[in-house]
Amino acid sequence: MSRRAVWAVRRLLVAPAVIGLTVLLWVTMPAWLLVAAALSPVLPGRWRALRLLWLVLLYATMETLLLVVLLGLWLASGFGWRIRSPYFAGIHYDLVQGTLIVFFREARRVLALRIRTDGPHPPRVPDGPVLVMCRHAGPGDSFTLMYALLHWYHREPRVVLKNTLAWDPAIDVILNRIPARFISPNPVAGEDLESQIATLASGLDDNDAFVIFPEGGNFTPARRDRGIARLRRLGLERMAVRAEEMTHVLAPRPGGVLAALEAAPEADVLMVAHTGLDHLLTVGDLWRELPMDKQLTMRWWQVPRAEIPEDREARIEWLYGWWERIDDWVEEHRPVDLAR
Repeated sequence: MSRRAVWAVRRLLVAPAVIGLTVLLWVTMPAWLLVAAALSPVLPGRWRALRLLWLVLLYATMETLLLVVLLGLWLASGFGWRIRSPYFAGIHYDLVQGTLIVFFREARRVLALRIRTDGPHPPRVPDGPVLVMCRHAGPGDSFTLMYALLHWYHREPRVVLKNTLAWDPAIDVILNRIPARFISPNPVAGEDLESQIATLASGLDDNDAFVIFPEGGNFTPARRDRGIARLRRLGLERMAVRAEEMTHVLAPRPGGVLAALEAAPEADVLMVAHTGLDHLLTVGDLWRELPMDKQLTMRWWQVPRAEIPEDREARIEWLYGWWERIDDWVEEHRPVDLAR
């Protein structure tokens, strides 16, 4: 299917379907509440069915409201004429921040989840552009990272995401209006992802944060094994041995990181690790864990630009060294069960 056809399916079929599903959920809500309430006493967990129903309804409702507001912004910008201007970009960042604040706070309450930061925080007032390199371990980490950057640290993220996330209608529309890139972890021949990443990382303002997940995908044992095998196929035996010694993270793919470092020579680096949502990869995982009664721990390391090597090979060694450090940190900070 061509890119234009995929765009048409996402915008003309998927987005209206989400809106229709949300309306249907609200219309039939009394029936869903009765079913969930009846099932909850016989299911494991504490009111698991009602909790999941509320999260699904909240997500669908916020998705629908976002799509309506985004349509209004498109009309107000002159039918898209000024939609990518700095003024409207600022409005979109505020819209994303407000949405994440509402959803994230409610999700923490429903999931019985607490967040703490291990070690120092990044500056609350931006003092220059940063490149944010985050461990990738479940969809929850992306939401948590964006929430922290926007709400806690007042940054405007420029994010590199897997192209599968573009099937979420609101994410698709918003990230095609602000600086962002949807990429495939396995690009087709002739697709220069490093150039796309370099373009996105260029011209960062003082409050910008370029965000990349160097592993290229969520951690799973199978994906870890494939990554190690790939390194061996490329003849990188020493890197494969180092990847085998990392048990909680995937071996980083340096191409995008090197492109970003080259494109933003003035930017410091923020390394980010977290633990607590590692095992939540599917809806089934979320269902089994509700309520979670867990503590999510985040760790931020700010690396001054002067500490980053200039040579390409040295930068790859530097990146692997940091990922080994993150792997050790994850081992030391396994999820903490909270009192119910």
